[in-house]
Amino acid sequence: MPSFKIFDVAGSGMSAQSVRLNTVASNLANADSISGDPKAVYKARHPIFEAVKSAMQSQEGGNAAVKVKTIMESQAAPAARYEPGNPLANAEGYVYAPNVNVVEEMVDMISASRAYQNNVEVMNTSKELMLATLRLGQ
Repeated sequence: MPSFKIFDVAGSGMSAQSVRLNTVASNLANADSISGDPKAVYKARHPIFEAVKSAMQSQEGGNAAVKVKTIMESQAAPAARYEPGNPLANAEGYVYAPNVNVVEEMVDMISASRAYQNNVEVMNTSKELMLATLRLGQ
């Protein structure tokens, strides 16, 4: 049933944006964490998306979807703060904080939320159009 492909496309978009929202939530939750070792500090994570084409694409006009290819950790250096009184401080008195930009994460969260909302709207509109088409035969 080719007319139901829109639900697969919008559903895959919703799934991908859900992963994006979860990674943003994880980044925001760990933005204030600290460590005495720069290698052990939390690293921000960001999903990498890829377009996926259906195996039936050449036969039926095709459909595409989106999926999460991988979740990458940031390679940015952690921020070093001199806090010799902190129990987590290393021998030199430094603690390390993740290099998570809270403003960028909030913008990413709003963007992901709106993309998710747009996919929901596509699904609802498609459903209403299909129901209106079925009512034509009454």
